[in-house]
Amino acid sequence: MTRSWTRRGEWIETDLPKKAAGPKGTPEIGAVSSPVLGSPDESIADDKLGSDETKSTAENANAAPSAAASFLPSAEALAAAAIGVPVKLARRLLHAGEVQIRGNRARLRLRPDEPLGFEPVWTEDGLEALYEDDFCLVVRKPAGMPVHPDGGAARPTLANLVAAHYQMNGEACAVHHVHRLDEYTSGPVLYAKGEFARLALDAQMRGKNIGRVYLALAEGQVPRNLRVIDAPIGRDRHHNSRRRVSPGGQEALTRVELVRTLRAGRASLVRLTLETGRTHQIRVHMAHAGYPLIGDTLYGGSADLLQRQALHGESLGFEHPFTGENIEVADPLPTDFQSLLDRLR
Repeated sequence: MTRSWTRRGEWIETDLPKKAAGPKGTPEIGAVSSPVLGSPDESIADDKLGSDETKSTAENANAAPSAAASFLPSAEALAAAAIGVPVKLARRLLHAGEVQIRGNRARLRLRPDEPLGFEPVWTEDGLEALYEDDFCLVVRKPAGMPVHPDGGAARPTLANLVAAHYQMNGEACAVHHVHRLDEYTSGPVLYAKGEFARLALDAQMRGKNIGRVYLALAEGQVPRNLRVIDAPIGRDRHHNSRRRVSPGGQEALTRVELVRTLRAGRASLVRLTLETGRTHQIRVHMAHAGYPLIGDTLYGGSADLLQRQALHGESLGFEHPFTGENIEVADPLPTDFQSLLDRLR
């Protein structure tokens, strides 16, 4: 279900679903007196509106004792239906005063102030936002910049730049990436703003519902009949940084599409779609198939043409955590990748 919202200061307002809304003049429903059963770590998919718990209207401790109360949905059910969360989470939000029901409208506090979690750092090139609203942010990650600090040498990371972006725009929310890219892979990275969006987007990630499509330049002539690489990936016992195809590894599936053969078969432009998100998945799978990525010396590629793996996130797709709308974000090829592609044609 898609929903629209109106921003009113620190609150987001949205209509209640027509089947759930009470009669005109329903009083405001605030915190409930029932105990808080949910926790921030619960998956959104764990609880369904329409469970036995939500069907009972007797649990609504805030309903006025009137004839109308006998058929009104509970406050938790109304809130859950309006903002698209499990009833347990809706109860917790109501209890904390973060959600209110007023007649046929629901109000969700946009988010309480949170510490950024990372030191804000400004760089000369700055941060390029590809998509942004009150719930999520998609930014372009350049090749050579880690997504977050790794305990090594002190240097700016994407997390530091996002923290600076939030600070500059007066947004006090924790920097939370929903997925990662390798340090030398370029492309879009999705961030969730606030707990509500974190729960929803993390659940999408666990459910493999966030689409990630990549472009890569591989060595050799990738055959058109190579459509799927389905091979488990595990750690390489002989190299801390490497992964390898291993029978005892985690399930990993990559879909492959040959876009163009280059230099009479000496290189190939391929489009790759991840069905799973294992560390170095595309790099391991392409090397395992016999077509390592150009520049990927860790997995057998040559650095003669490019000093990093020729891998770029072409697009990112996800369901908006609040509206339910399908969001597609494209990221054009970076200069070094495009330049190499032009030379190879």
